[in-house]
Amino acid sequence: MTASISDSLMSTEDAAFAMAKLGHPIRLKIVQFLVQAGEEGLSVGEIQALVKIPASTLSHHISHLVSGDLILKHRESRSLNCVANYDKLSGLVELLTDKCCLGIDVDKIDSEG
Repeated sequence: MTASISDSLMSTEDAAFAMAKLGHPIRLKIVQFLVQAGEEGLSVGEIQALVKIPASTLSHHISHLVSGDLILKHRESRSLNCVANYDKLSGLVELLTDKCCLGIDVDKIDSEG
């Protein structure tokens, strides 16, 4: 039996948790910068220079993004680097757009609810 696209979608609960972690303007900016940077990501120092916030505040935001599995951290020599978790981000987009523009049979929903 083959899995349909819908079977492989991220759960609504997992998506809501990830979106809550993304739900701050600074965190959204960080993820946008990391996506723009590509597979190499950015060092924490580079991110700090881009978002112009204190290191302790940046650490707080990065922790939220890591706990939401939206970004990955790894150490390279003496530098701490971050990279976007493209699988997770793609999963969010896929969940949101999976049934785009298919229409909704409101009568069917009302009878099931």
